[in-house]
Amino acid sequence: MGLFGNNGIDFIIAGLGNPGSQYENTRHNAGFLFIDRAAEKLGFRVNKLKHYALTAKENVGGLKLLFMKPQTYMNESGLSVSDAMRFYKLTPDNVIIVHDDIALPPGGMRIRKKGSDGGQKGMRSVISHLGTDEFVRIKIGVGSPQHTNYDVVDYVLGQISPDDKKLILPVLDDTLDAIKLIINGKIEEAMNKYNKRGIGAES
Repeated sequence: MGLFGNNGIDFIIAGLGNPGSQYENTRHNAGFLFIDRAAEKLGFRVNKLKHYALTAKENVGGLKLLFMKPQTYMNESGLSVSDAMRFYKLTPDNVIIVHDDIALPPGGMRIRKKGSDGGQKGMRSVISHLGTDEFVRIKIGVGSPQHTNYDVVDYVLGQISPDDKKLILPVLDDTLDAIKLIINGKIEEAMNKYNKRGIGAES
């Protein structure tokens, strides 16, 4: 693969979420929040509809990235990611997925090279469509229901509170910085620097 890969893309950066105004600022849309934050920080717009996603191409650290917000709804996220991967003739090694994680509190963040879907249905779809779980994923903590009888679906589709948003926003910035390291082959450095449990969690 050349400097800009086949068809001009080196890495796919997909933030998972659900399209539609009713899902804006919900916990399940942490991946979308990241893509929006990256666009704000780097000065681009994610507005081209391609690969069943809103997309944007941007040069970062000398490499060309495709930022994606799949519009398939969470449970079919893999359809969008795999379509882009095939189009640009990339491998799962060139895919980074950003998604919410209820196992981490707000302010928590985890980078992993591979692993199960952890009950996250978007990740389940990506693993199924890519045919492997060996790709980088960055998990953004959104916390879990405080009451055991609270429905998890209702929780993740609920709005992020202003207090939690204050904790999550710095993580979105850290995610972008971590991606800059990962795309340049420094994933171990990114994991050592940015993997964190978040406030009030066990280390």
